[in-house]
Amino acid sequence: MSMNFLRKLPIPKDIKELYPVDEKSALVKQERQEEIKRIFEGKSDKFILIIGPCSADNKEAVLDYIGRLREVQDEVKDKIFIIPRIYTNKPRTTGDGYKGMLHQPNPDENPDMLKGIVSIRDLHLSALRDYGFICADEMLYPENYRYLSDLLAYVAIGARSVENQQHRLTASGIEAPVGMKNPTSGDLSIMMNSITAAQHKHTFIYRGWEVQSEGNPYAHAIMRGYVDFTGKYVSNYHYEDLVKLHGLYAQTDLKNPSAIVDTNHANSGKQYLEQIRIAKDVIYSRNHNTDIKNMVKGLMIESYIEDGAQKIGEHIYGKSITDPCLGWEKSKDLIFTIADTLK
Repeated sequence: MSMNFLRKLPIPKDIKELYPVDEKSALVKQERQEEIKRIFEGKSDKFILIIGPCSADNKEAVLDYIGRLREVQDEVKDKIFIIPRIYTNKPRTTGDGYKGMLHQPNPDENPDMLKGIVSIRDLHLSALRDYGFICADEMLYPENYRYLSDLLAYVAIGARSVENQQHRLTASGIEAPVGMKNPTSGDLSIMMNSITAAQHKHTFIYRGWEVQSEGNPYAHAIMRGYVDFTGKYVSNYHYEDLVKLHGLYAQTDLKNPSAIVDTNHANSGKQYLEQIRIAKDVIYSRNHNTDIKNMVKGLMIESYIEDGAQKIGEHIYGKSITDPCLGWEKSKDLIFTIADTLK
């Protein structure tokens, strides 16, 4: 067998006991989680911003960024609900490259999954304990979700994972809202099937157990654009795209029909500065169509302290080592612009 078994990793229960959530943090988590659910249920008009680095590569810089978000959140709290991105798993198109803090807590060192599990829990704990934020992460590995299940506000299923049965079934057993991205092909029927699967009850195998999920009524769409058969980026955040998505929801009996628009990836053609224009475009669409306003609950924005991206080893503080991100000053201005233009 061409696979070397290096060591048995601790189960999530053991890691949670070693790095527990204190009582005060647990209350903050519960309060903010309930508020997020009210937004998806349409009981709150607040607009969600899932914003932060493409990948969390450095604890100090990520927490510095989150501290800045904390100050802005307090200023826009009447209109905007911020969920910081702490993406600790990074899917790679070819499988090569930096796979996130879970794999490499230090991008300059070799992979260490045990150290990675501890590092990602510590980072999410710090965001909650020190800044009062419950954050978003991508579920690259369904079996690892429970290492963070008591900390996460929001879970994203990536474009390459959304067709995977285990991702769909695991999403059906998660209490937090789960965003299902449209696949890289752009086929919205695949995304809608994924949402349907996640909202239904299932019996399946999870971490060696036979489990039964209750269904997740907060599973929803993430529009992130796609690549066509010629290799061209095609966006799907425009007014017509959102009207189409609303029509697809209308043909179903899905609960809480909702969408988040990803302003980067194929929607921006990976031109990170386009996120500013795209965010404004989506807000304009919401302001001029009640159906879109009720459906589009927020935006996903890739943002860090410095503009752009760098190569691993350059060590520019607060600059992405994966996809290029919008720098802090531009991000802050954009948040205030969104707050001012929301109706």
